[in-house]
Amino acid sequence: MDELQWLAERFEERRARLRAVAYRILGSLTEADDAVQETWLRLSRAETSQVENLSAWLTTIVARVSLNMVRSRQARHEAPIGPHVPDPIIDPAEDPDPEHEAVLADAVGLALQVVLQRLSPSERLAYVLHDMFDMPFDDIAAIVERSPQAARQLASRARRRVRNADPLPDSNLTGRWAVVDAYVAAARDGNFDALIALLHPNVLLRSDRGPKPAGASVELHGAKTVAGRAMTFSQLGLEFKPALINGTPGLVSLRLGQRFAVIGFTIAAGKITEMNILADPDRLKRLDLSPFEENRH
Repeated sequence: MDELQWLAERFEERRARLRAVAYRILGSLTEADDAVQETWLRLSRAETSQVENLSAWLTTIVARVSLNMVRSRQARHEAPIGPHVPDPIIDPAEDPDPEHEAVLADAVGLALQVVLQRLSPSERLAYVLHDMFDMPFDDIAAIVERSPQAARQLASRARRRVRNADPLPDSNLTGRWAVVDAYVAAARDGNFDALIALLHPNVLLRSDRGPKPAGASVELHGAKTVAGRAMTFSQLGLEFKPALINGTPGLVSLRLGQRFAVIGFTIAAGKITEMNILADPDRLKRLDLSPFEENRH
């Protein structure tokens, strides 16, 4: 076995971890795959004979590539305007993809992914690498070009924002599915009181319909407002399919057999505290929703 083949095999063993790092930093599955591919290209051209810890070296490279991609995106003013829902990782409720489970090993729900995307690039990287992947601050400091103490402060600020914005979800998966099922029944029946009973008084609904038409993406607060929105959609004849959205109970909705939206829920103390809805037609086209479309009934 030559050296390049050996490196390729070692790289494949670590691909899921590298994709997980990139996804958490970028919030985009396509960009995460691009970052992983760029990491492989750099590995294949590098002199690695002096590398003592290949996993740490690869994690550093994919993190640096991802950070540069975020900064480049901001420099080109490509940051989303208005409510934005990161790319969801979607699986059938009963048959999760093992590769997706590897990417979601830390159960980074869609609500947490939203919070991560609102951090500064350096805060995001420091938090992801240290709190999720146990990278020492000395190594993180080299990537963000700060001192180890400054890197620690970046992670600390990020941790506070995550803690304040992302409520701890219920651990009982069966209980969370029961809440989602009850929401579907109430929305389908147009039962306003039942919807109110399921929603936290300060529930947040974030709906990302893409850049066009202007104003279509919204962020709504409060149980009555969110329930009223659900009542409106109850008239569209939507078909709801249970799905794991970033490893947590959620829905894929179809209208007349066509993909309509992907809905992620945050459920705490038996109430829906947050809903993240991706309904951007262009982004929905790029998602693999075939398991839900092929098994319509």
